[in-house]
Amino acid sequence: QVQLVESGGGSVQPGGSLRLSCVVSGYTRCSYDMSWYRQAPGKEREFVSGITSDGSTTYVDSVVGRFTISQGNVKNTVYLQMNSVKPEDTAMYYCKTDVCRYGSARSPSSYWGKGTPVTISS
Repeated sequence: QVQLVESGGGSVQPGGSLRLSCVVSGYTRCSYDMSWYRQAPGKEREFVSGITSDGSTTYVDSVVGRFTISQGNVKNTVYLQMNSVKPEDTAMYYCKTDVCRYGSARSPSSYWGKGTPVTISS
């Protein structure tokens, strides 16, 4: 059973930094393309950033230049470095798998973690 576990959330003042982590556990042959999403209270869940297993990255415009997504040395580990955070970054942050890559094969994947809360407040 594949599970995603996020960590690193917390409360920080505007302008501060946080580093979120996401680890995929359970047996899998896949190397995953993965993404971070967030959902603020009363709002829909939105895409924040994604990274392919070969390192290509994408970001929503509102975090460009402030957030950085990266892969860990352990397979299927992904980080989100959040710098210069703003009150509007307050949300539950979720990790998700997007694509399973195994050899030359590609298949859609959609496992979600349970989220880690981020609060930006002075």
